[in-house]
Amino acid sequence: MTSLRVWAPHPSNVEVEIEGARTAMTRQDGGWWTAEIGGPGTDYALVLDGGAPRPDPRSAWQPHGVHGPSRVVDHGAFPWTDADWRGVPLAGGVIYELHVGTFTPAGTFDAAVERLDHLVDLGVSAVELLPCNAFAGRWGWGYDGVAWFAVHDPYGGPDGMKRFVDACHARGLGVVMDVVYNHLGPAGNYLPEFGPYLTEAHTTPWGPAVNLDRPGSDEVRRFVLDNAAMWLRDYHCDGLRIDAVHALVDERATHLLEELAVEVEALGAQLRKPLFLIAESDLNDPRTVTSREAGGLGLDAQWADDVHHALHATLTGETSGYYGDFAGLDVVAKVLREVFLHDGAWSSFRERRHGRPVPSTLPGHRFVVYLQDHDQVGNRATGDRISATLSDGLLKIGAALVLTSPFTPMLWMGEEWAARTPWQFFSDHEGELGEAVRKGRRAEFASHGWDTDDVPDPQDEGTVRASTLDWSELDDERSSGHLAWVRGLIALRRARPELSDGRRDRVEVTYDDGGSWLVVRRGVVAVVCNLSGDRQAVPVQGSPKAALLTSRPGFVYSEGSVELAAESVVVVELSAGESTRQASGQA
Repeated sequence: MTSLRVWAPHPSNVEVEIEGARTAMTRQDGGWWTAEIGGPGTDYALVLDGGAPRPDPRSAWQPHGVHGPSRVVDHGAFPWTDADWRGVPLAGGVIYELHVGTFTPAGTFDAAVERLDHLVDLGVSAVELLPCNAFAGRWGWGYDGVAWFAVHDPYGGPDGMKRFVDACHARGLGVVMDVVYNHLGPAGNYLPEFGPYLTEAHTTPWGPAVNLDRPGSDEVRRFVLDNAAMWLRDYHCDGLRIDAVHALVDERATHLLEELAVEVEALGAQLRKPLFLIAESDLNDPRTVTSREAGGLGLDAQWADDVHHALHATLTGETSGYYGDFAGLDVVAKVLREVFLHDGAWSSFRERRHGRPVPSTLPGHRFVVYLQDHDQVGNRATGDRISATLSDGLLKIGAALVLTSPFTPMLWMGEEWAARTPWQFFSDHEGELGEAVRKGRRAEFASHGWDTDDVPDPQDEGTVRASTLDWSELDDERSSGHLAWVRGLIALRRARPELSDGRRDRVEVTYDDGGSWLVVRRGVVAVVCNLSGDRQAVPVQGSPKAALLTSRPGFVYSEGSVELAAESVVVVELSAGESTRQASGQA
């Protein structure tokens, strides 16, 4: 038998329905209801005040979709083989972000397992999964989840995910789960029928906010905290990436994120392995990753979009929208040391000042950086990757600047071989909702000047198929060449302590906007970049003595300079004893 507990303060009567038969649940204090039901494999639904059957808000499995009955799962029954796994530290690592549904043509956890050896050979330390909790339809990005405790069944359900995590750990790979606590999807969200999970007191871009600080919010917060613990405890994940934390409206003295950091730290101590939390935040506020003892929220890392924007604008020349503030090597030089461009500075896109400076004491490891990610690719009208427009040389320069930075680098699936498949927005909603999504997507990009004929239909199965990685690309020369470059950079990052060092005050950057060159120095290692279309000699403060990695042959180094081909980069070792405290700035 299984003891079922449901928090449902709104209805006056709750029943559990199994195979058409309904049994009254017993009301407890605080809006809780209890009942004894069958063991693992039992399908059940909840009936509120005689209405239509609803899934359990804490359902562990929705084998019939988000509108169907829930199924009892015994998390203790899975035959884990990772008892000796002691976790993976965030500092010094490289993250690989992937979407299970489009990582392979099959779109399942088991199919993804077959590609894990590729990631091991690549050299990454952890895999970050886009949200895997249950959402409406067969496919989608996962950010419109409604059953937070259930693994999306088309991916393989609870056991499928456990097999994936177990296989990752067997290969030395950590697993990070992307979770969304700031909103719920538009289809299958029955939580408001149960209790005050949402509140009109605060609004978000998705409508009413999750209730974190109004009446009834104690149990809503516990719902979130228990969900986070589930991924880390029952699914053996090593960390969580928390979506859009700036949309978690919480006016309590102790913010939900701080409370979450405390509980995850305690769980890590119990499990005897490091667990970490990574925030996606639009606030440019370093207090998110500042320790609780120093007055921060105590999360372990946060995404740093400013680094992406600076690299993207400089490499592609795009200056529309929010890229307008980010063009120029001076911006690249600043973010490679200071993380944020908008650190209290004027943001033209927002038409106000934005952000806060990052204290020099905060290490670079606490900031996740990338040349591409699911958002920056998928939220373009056609979902085009940067590899669709950049030359091979500039693409390699971008990879070098990310993977030799003092931050925690992240790769978007397929980026390692310069994948040519786009990654577009796709969904699988029914009826009027599907049509509304289709029209809304096109209207959004039409307002930004895009031809609506160029915007893929998110409801067309062809869109998700077009967004699926084509692994046969690895057989061509361009892809294999870029893959070798990225592998070499990751291996060099592991081999050279200067490159895994998170101390930002040891990063020196010199550049010349007019000459289109940039040099990033990390101790006695220098990353020398020629972004121009011509061969040129780039001045280097120090004496190059050896080349560690080069994107193109034919470079020549001498006292005080490195001559290299157009749109190429070389990583060189400098003679020991040279000054490593040069000021950054324009040459």
